[in-house]
Amino acid sequence: MSEIVQKAEDFVTELLTTELDPKFLYHNLKHTQRVVKSAGELLEFYDLPEEEVEKLLLAAWFHDTGYTKGVEKHEEKSCVVASSFLETAGYDPEKVQHIEELIMATQRYYDPKNLHEEIIRDADASHFAQKSYWETTDFLKEELEGLGMGKYSQKEWRDINIKMFRNEHRFYTQYAQENWESGKEKNLKQLVKEKKSEKDIAKKEALKAKYKTESPDRGIQTLFRVTLKNHLTLSDIADTKANILLSVNAIIISVALSNLIPKLDNPSNTYLIYPTVIFITFSVISMVLAVLATRPNVTSGKFTKEDVEQKKVNLLFFGNFHKMQLDEYEWAIKELVKDKDYIYSSLTKDLYFLGLVLDRKYKILRYTYTIFIIGIVISVIAFGIAFRYFGPERMNF
Repeated sequence: MSEIVQKAEDFVTELLTTELDPKFLYHNLKHTQRVVKSAGELLEFYDLPEEEVEKLLLAAWFHDTGYTKGVEKHEEKSCVVASSFLETAGYDPEKVQHIEELIMATQRYYDPKNLHEEIIRDADASHFAQKSYWETTDFLKEELEGLGMGKYSQKEWRDINIKMFRNEHRFYTQYAQENWESGKEKNLKQLVKEKKSEKDIAKKEALKAKYKTESPDRGIQTLFRVTLKNHLTLSDIADTKANILLSVNAIIISVALSNLIPKLDNPSNTYLIYPTVIFITFSVISMVLAVLATRPNVTSGKFTKEDVEQKKVNLLFFGNFHKMQLDEYEWAIKELVKDKDYIYSSLTKDLYFLGLVLDRKYKILRYTYTIFIIGIVISVIAFGIAFRYFGPERMNF
């Protein structure tokens, strides 16, 4: 993977995680990752030049980022997001224009004009041929309802999907036709089978209604799932930022130790002692704070039977049970799943304490970056003053 593609992946992941409306249950990070993976499968088959592969992967990463700005003309908005990022990264303007053309090729009724556009369109619709189609189509239905763009019954939605399979969608690349068409046909046959079996559908709806009354509300499940995922992603981002600071300061200290400090033995270089000490001190402080931001807290790892019965322990966090015996933990989990309120309570505690950890991490990181910036500025000023007023020329004079 090229450096620019890796940077794009990090940027889009953070963008879709932090700025995308949670109502986008289908057009989200998971969909983008699926499109990138499918594009990679096609690109591996066609063995295109590295430069073309890079542009297609960048288009795949950015093709739905416009949803962070709204639904209307989201392809054009995706182009704006992509061009802004790539121009800032110093990417070739001609390549940026080509990437924008690839993103625009993902419009619903667009007819691809070349292999590159065929690849991006097939990758965008690859879920039609996958086993995960049934999950993704449900998410799309819920997304449209949540955004107020349409409310459909199960029968109406099934008919819309059959029409899409038969009349609108088709795979363009030879690879997709040979390898994905069979999966698409299998999903279509299942849709048609459901349409023909109205009695079976009625039973299925009845079972689904019964399941909804007996299990946690799906909207609440989505809330916890999305929020927990966002918390974990933000935690990963914080760890990445801390690692960057650790690496930068380690390089600074190693350079200082190998090149600057040995010169201080010479009496003519004594004027460098204070600036060097300031320089290294701020780097060490930044490293210590970066380590503190990522250092895990040690927990007891044990709970009692009374804790479970009184719903005081969160069994979803490993730190509360890692020292318990398997049979004790199995018993506790069985008690947990019996009580829907206990499940919600455990999930809520998980969210709360993850939030506290994130607050601590980002506060320390803010201090770390501030100290690092101040240290660099003060060190540069100190070296400038030392050279200006106490340098070799002044001493000789």
